[in-house]
Order: sequence, then C-alpha cells, then structure tokens
Amino acid sequence: MKMVKSTLAMLTTAAVLGVSGFAQAGATLDAVQKKGFVQCGISDGLPGFSYADEKGNYLGLDVDVCRAVAAAVFGDATKVKYSPLTAKERFTALQSGEVDILSRNTTWTSSRDAALGLNFTGTNYYDGQGFLVNKKLGVSSAKELDGATVCIQAGTTTELNLSDYFRANGLKYTPITYDTSDESAKSVEAGRCDVLTSDQSQLYAQRIKLANPDEYVVLPEVISKEPLGPVVRQGDEEWFDIVRWSLFAMVNAEELGVDSKNVEEQAKSTKNPDVARLLGAEGEFGKDLKLPKDWAVQIVKQVGNYGESFERNVGAGSELKIERGLNALWNKGGLQYAPPVR
Repeated sequence: MKMVKSTLAMLTTAAVLGVSGFAQAGATLDAVQKKGFVQCGISDGLPGFSYADEKGNYLGLDVDVCRAVAAAVFGDATKVKYSPLTAKERFTALQSGEVDILSRNTTWTSSRDAALGLNFTGTNYYDGQGFLVNKKLGVSSAKELDGATVCIQAGTTTELNLSDYFRANGLKYTPITYDTSDESAKSVEAGRCDVLTSDQSQLYAQRIKLANPDEYVVLPEVISKEPLGPVVRQGDEEWFDIVRWSLFAMVNAEELGVDSKNVEEQAKSTKNPDVARLLGAEGEFGKDLKLPKDWAVQIVKQVGNYGESFERNVGAGSELKIERGLNALWNKGGLQYAPPVR
C-alpha cells in the first residue's frame, strides 16, 4: 500500500511539473519539429537584446540565441515565433510550456536554477546592476543617493540587490515598482523618481529611448553579478544540450576565426582539427545532439559568431556602443569561454 501511495505521489508530481517533469524527457525537440518552429520568450522591448524594429522584425542579442537554435534544428534561422514577456510572466510561460526557450535578459541565480524547475544553459551576456540618473541631480556616485526615490522593475533580482546595497552602505531610499522596463524608464524621465536601477545593459538600452538621452548618466558603481542567459525547462536534457551548444557554437566560432562570411569555405577544410569538428568536416558530433551534420555551419552562416552578434546588436555597430569588457573572449581578457566540440 505504501508503494502504491509513493508511486501515485510521483505521478502526481510529474503531472504538476508537466513538460518539465522527468517523464517528459526528450519531448521538447519532438514538439518543436512537429510544429515547425521554436517558440521563444523574449523581453517586452529592450533595444539591443530583444525588440521589434519598425517593420516588426525581432532583433537583438537574446533573439540571436533563438535564431541560432532554429538554424541548428531546422537549418533555417527564421523558424522562430516570439512571445514578448514581462519579468513577472517569463518563468510561468516557460514552466507551462507556452515557450520552448526563455531568452530574455534573465539572471542566473541558485534559486531560479534549482527551485523553479528550470535550467540555465549558459551565459550570453555578463552584466551587473547599476544606476541611471538625470545629470541635474548633481550625483556622481551611488553613495550619494541617500533618501532617493528609486524606480525598479517588479519580479527581478534588482529589488533584493538594491535593498542589500543601501543597507550595507547605511543609506535610505523609497522604492517605486513597475511591471515593465518602459514604465520604469518613463517614470524617471517624468521625475516621479530620482533614480532608475537595473542591469547596466538595460540602463543603456532604456537611455536611448528617452527624449533627451544625453541628459542622463549611468553611475560608475556596479553592485551585483548578473550573468544573463537562455533558460529551458528541467527534465529534458536533449533540448537543454541543443540550446546550450547552439550558444557554445557561436562562441567557439569566434575564437576559431570562423564567421558568417568565411564559414562555408572553412567547412570544406580539415586543416584545423578544431574547426573541422565544429563545422562537421570531421566526426559525427551533430548526431550526438540529434542535429544535422552542418548544424554549426547553419548557425554561423545565418546568425553569425558571438562577436558578430555582439557588435551588431549592442557593440560598436549599434546605438548602444557597449564595449566588450567582461563579454570579450577568455583569451582577450573577458569571460566568454565555451567547451570544445570533440
């Protein structure tokens, strides 16, 4: 009788977890192939990371992760449908199966990785929380913000980081929370709060949306570690591996000097063993992932390597003009590092 009850309890748990439960392992790839596209959860409009242009095309560093997965699975980076999500909505949408991947400037933390039935597949942007203020405030350091009114986006790691920082520095503040990043930015512009706090990347992205961006400055302090990356449901290692290695392929391609312009030529050569393995000229590494032999070729050809994606979306070739910094390759002073294909 005890064994029956235990089995029923396990089945109930699996049912509650749905597609994130152990009984559903391998289901995501099958479902994605059946419907013919990847459903990707993205932000509700963050320039450089995930946003729609004037023609309705979705662009950004996070969008490129989804495009890379589609290129790997289908050989076609356009086979993606996008679900713009607020910070409050994002985890529920992934847990429920509404989206196949969450690629939405989301910070990797222990509780999110272990308690929500989710797995982070890697880090596509190393970030940290900062502060945006109007220059008229006359502030040059976050330690001068005692008594400030601070705008925060609800449902983010930002709230706890802010509380910890002000408490540690003996400062007082009044928080005002909003559901969307746009609402937060508009509030600081309207003077309803003195400061906007968020990941620094988001602050730069929101600043260019303001009517007079030059009137605002991002303060020098970085008060947290915010490794941002794509997320999938727990219990489906096959899909986890595909999403993880799609990102790793972009990073490895940059390190090996393979880009969207030379990838087809490089794919014909076996001169460099690392390149040959990555691009399918040697070995059957795509087969291990249940992907075509040229999976990495299609990613780099259609989306670009990590460096191309960074420069185009948030770097020198974009409005944001963010320096590579921590997001440079490991052999160029940064943290971006991917295991080898072998």
